[in-house]
Amino acid sequence: MKNKLTPLERSWILYDIGNSAFILLVATLIPIWFESLTTAAGVQDDYLSLWSFAGSISTAIVAVLGPILGTLADHKGFKKPLFLVCMLVGALGCALLGGPWGYLGFLVIFILAKVGFSSSLVFYDSMLPEITTQTRIDSISSMGYAFGYIGSVIPFLLCLVLVLFCDSFGMTAGTAMVIAFLITAVWWIVCSLPLARRYRQTAYVEGQDRAVSASFKRLAQTFREAKQHKHIFLYLVAFFFFIDGVYTIIDLATAYGKSLGLDTTGLLLALLLTQIVAFPFSILFGRLSAKYDTGKLIKISIGCYTFITLFAVFLKFQWQFWTLAVLVGMFQGGIQALSRSYLGKIIPAEQSGEYYGLMDICGKGASFVGTMLVGVVSALVGGIEFDLFGYALQGESLAVGTLVILFAIGYVLFCKADKLNKERS
Repeated sequence: MKNKLTPLERSWILYDIGNSAFILLVATLIPIWFESLTTAAGVQDDYLSLWSFAGSISTAIVAVLGPILGTLADHKGFKKPLFLVCMLVGALGCALLGGPWGYLGFLVIFILAKVGFSSSLVFYDSMLPEITTQTRIDSISSMGYAFGYIGSVIPFLLCLVLVLFCDSFGMTAGTAMVIAFLITAVWWIVCSLPLARRYRQTAYVEGQDRAVSASFKRLAQTFREAKQHKHIFLYLVAFFFFIDGVYTIIDLATAYGKSLGLDTTGLLLALLLTQIVAFPFSILFGRLSAKYDTGKLIKISIGCYTFITLFAVFLKFQWQFWTLAVLVGMFQGGIQALSRSYLGKIIPAEQSGEYYGLMDICGKGASFVGTMLVGVVSALVGGIEFDLFGYALQGESLAVGTLVILFAIGYVLFCKADKLNKERS
C-alpha cells in the first residue's frame, strides 16, 4: 500500500488477529478434544455427525440473529456496544470450554462461543466502509485476513506445545486444554481493546427511538431493496453458495482427517501450515485487486476451491492432507477478503450493518447447509466403502464431494451478478 495504515485501520486489523486465534483452535485442537470426550462416552462412531450438527446449529442461530443485530447496529451509537457484547460472549464461552462438561455440555458451550464469535463479525465487517476509503477497502480487508492468519499462530503455537508436550510440563492433557482455552480467550479480548477504544460510528441512520422495533421494519425494507437492486440480490445469493464450501472446509478439516484415520499431530501441523501460507497469499490478493478486477479474482478463487474439493474426495494419505492444506491456504484468505470488500463497494455505507447482516445470513446459512449436508451424508454412509471407477472411497469422502455442486451454482450466479454490477458502473 502507498500510504501507511492509520491507527484505526491497524486497530481493525488487530481484531482479526484476536478472533482468528479462536477459529484456528476450532479448526484444530477443539475437534480432537471433542473426539476424546465422545470416546470416553462410548459414542465415538457419531463423532463427525455430532460435530457437524453443532456447527450447523450455531450457524443457524447466527443466520437468524445476524441481520436483526446488523440492522439495529445501523442506529447511532449501537454498533460498538453490540460488537463488544458479542465479542465477550464468544471469548468467555471459549474460556468456559475447559470446564468439567461431558460431550453434550461441551457442545452447548461451544455453540454459545461460536454464536458470540460469528455475531461479532457482523459488526466488525460492517465497520469496514467506515474505517477506510473506497480505494483502500480491498487492501485493508485482505490485510485483516492476512494478519489474522499469521497472528493467530502465536497463541496457537503456545497451546500446541502445551498439549503435545503436557507430560513434560507435569500436567494432563485435560489441564493443558483448559490452559489453551484460557490463553485463546485472553488473547482475543486483549486484541479487541484498541478497536473498542478508537472506533466511532460515523455512518448511521437517523431516529434511534424505539430502535429495536424500527430495526425489524428497516430489515424488511432492506430485503425489498435488495430484491430491487438485482446486482446486490444476486451477489448475496451467489455468496450463499460459493462461501458454503469455504466455511465447511474450514470447520470440518480436522474432523474429516480424523475420520479417515490420519495422524493427529500431522493434521495439526498441516493446518498450521495453512495459516502460514494464507498470510502472504491474502496480501497478494489485496495487491492484485489494485491491478485486476475484483470480480475476476473471486471467480478464479471459486474455480480453485472446486478443484480443492475434488482433491479432498480422493484424500487417503497424510501427504495429500498437507497438499490440501497448502492449496486451501493459497485461496482461503483471498476469497473471504474480496467477498467482504466486494459487498462494501456496492452498498450504501449508512446501511452497511443491515447489508452485512444479510451477508451473514447468506454466509452462515450456507455454512449451515454445508455442515448439515456433510453431517447427514456421513451419518448415513459413514464407514461404508464405495467403489468409484475402481477407486475405493469412504462414505465421508463422498459427503465432502457434494460441496462441488454448491461451488458450481455459486460460480454461475456470481458471474451474472458481476455482469449486472459492471453494467451499472
